[in-house]
Amino acid sequence: MKENLLKRRTVLQTLLTNANEHSDELQVKDSGDEATAASIDSLRNSLAQSDVEEFNQIEAALARIERNEFGLCIDCGDHIAEKRLTYSPFAARCIICQEEIEQSK
Repeated sequence: MKENLLKRRTVLQTLLTNANEHSDELQVKDSGDEATAASIDSLRNSLAQSDVEEFNQIEAALARIERNEFGLCIDCGDHIAEKRLTYSPFAARCIICQEEIEQSK
């Protein structure tokens, strides 16, 4: 799991760095270009935010690995199902606690 998390973290770092470097590449020539540029910028920001959130989750999972707490729910302390960790290796909660969090929103 740690190796997979480290690989994904590297990919996200590259994506985020490239997004920042290429943020002003589209040239605006008229109002149509301006609308397109605004849409593209909005999409980039949304994708970048998702990448940042995933990056932060990976960092937290790596910290739990270092503390020997990986695979334990941060709320109830029970083991997180292996199937859940395989699908989402940065999961911090067991499925029951995660569902409770989502229902309370």
